[in-house]
Amino acid sequence: MSTLAQASPLPHSVAASHPLTSRLVLLLASGTGFSVASLYYSQPMLGIMAAGLGVPDTEIGLVPTLTQLGYALGILLFIPLGDRFDRKRIILMKAAVLTLALLVAAMAPGLGLLLGASLVIGLSATLAQDIVPAAASLAPDASRGKIVGTVMTGLLLGILLSRVASGFVAEHFGWRAMFVVASASIATFGLIAARGLPNFVPTTNLSYHALLGSLSALWRKHAALRRAALAQGLLSVGFSAFWSTLAVMLHGAPFHFGSAAAGAFGLAGAAGALGAPIAGRIADKHGPELVTRLGAVLTAVSFAAMLASPLLSPSAQLWLIGLSAIGFDLGVQVSLVAHQTIIFGIEPAARSRLNTVLFVAMFTGMASGAALGSQALAHWGWVAVAALATTASLAALVVRLWPGPRPE
Repeated sequence: MSTLAQASPLPHSVAASHPLTSRLVLLLASGTGFSVASLYYSQPMLGIMAAGLGVPDTEIGLVPTLTQLGYALGILLFIPLGDRFDRKRIILMKAAVLTLALLVAAMAPGLGLLLGASLVIGLSATLAQDIVPAAASLAPDASRGKIVGTVMTGLLLGILLSRVASGFVAEHFGWRAMFVVASASIATFGLIAARGLPNFVPTTNLSYHALLGSLSALWRKHAALRRAALAQGLLSVGFSAFWSTLAVMLHGAPFHFGSAAAGAFGLAGAAGALGAPIAGRIADKHGPELVTRLGAVLTAVSFAAMLASPLLSPSAQLWLIGLSAIGFDLGVQVSLVAHQTIIFGIEPAARSRLNTVLFVAMFTGMASGAALGSQALAHWGWVAVAALATTASLAALVVRLWPGPRPE
């Protein structure tokens, strides 16, 4: 008997009858945003972190790499547990661990401890991916898309505005202060969630081994899942390569900017969060496949435009980077919404685990992008980062244009 067939549904979650107030939706969206933001606070600060710790740029680039890798591992190893145990307990436990890990990062005397804390930050920040299915469980059928979309908007804003916040705080108070502020935000969320979140009854009695086994079974069974994961993972390579190297690039010649300037580019990228509901409407009307292709094209064109940077003056280069950030962030985010629409329609009973597969691919791509991007910048300069991101985005477009499987 297959792993998928072994699942034994348990009684419907009592959380589904809990009144879903606007205050609770705000709590869920805020928790998602603050937790996922923990993955990105370091990126605009890499230049001053390297200087403060006395380490080369290539070594400080391991901070975002390990954070993203930890997130990918955490999604793979921990998110399936949301189907087996009370999600509230999981969320509160992860919030406690994340709070402590951020404090350790703030106090780290050297790169070694900072790298260890970065890995734990990534592992525990996966509470964001526990909150999203929790919101889906609480939402009535008639408004589930709207509620999940609102929570996902919190996630997207957390990704992008985190860079603005960290750039400003690091510039004025130091990079360690940013980790302290981040720790306080997660602790506050945890305290409120302890009182505001209902308990969730498990929906399956599968063992942990069987839960993990069902992930590979889903991967083998659904070609549409494989295409979605591969395409989103490739888009994430370019996304992460850009954001994980931008601060280091702007810190050097000819700009010599601080972390606040690097973080300010997150305001441009925040436009991508506004594209999530638009993408959903287009997907509903014309199909998600079209949206994935449009997103990949927009991402590739935006990255390719930065290849012209050496031909421009420094001020023109900054304008080009800002416009490109708007374009590729929008492309990546609308593609994510469309890919989620595709996979959630494959097998509704396994949506949490389908989402696990998609996000493992996505954040593995981000970890790879951070590592490759830092090496490209160190050895060949900013144009190499743009070339890497463009190539990865074009590869994602090829995946989406390749003749797909018949509807499952």
